[in-house]
Amino acid sequence: MKVPKGKYAWTATVGEKGQIVIPKQARELFEIKPGDTLLLLGDEERGIAIPNKGAFAELFDVAFQEKEDEDK
Repeated sequence: MKVPKGKYAWTATVGEKGQIVIPKQARELFEIKPGDTLLLLGDEERGIAIPNKGAFAELFDVAFQEKEDEDK
């Protein structure tokens, strides 16, 4: 099976406390460091997504921009 460039797949095992370990290759590729906070998005039909770390800033920008636009 040919994998498209820039696309990856990993597996993780869920421990007794519901925790998963992000594979080393994924942590390195996405520069995930100990203490980082990750955003998990869930869709009952499509599954779970973990957006890149910049997603927080983008979400806050959108949220505050919409609020500022309403105040004008």
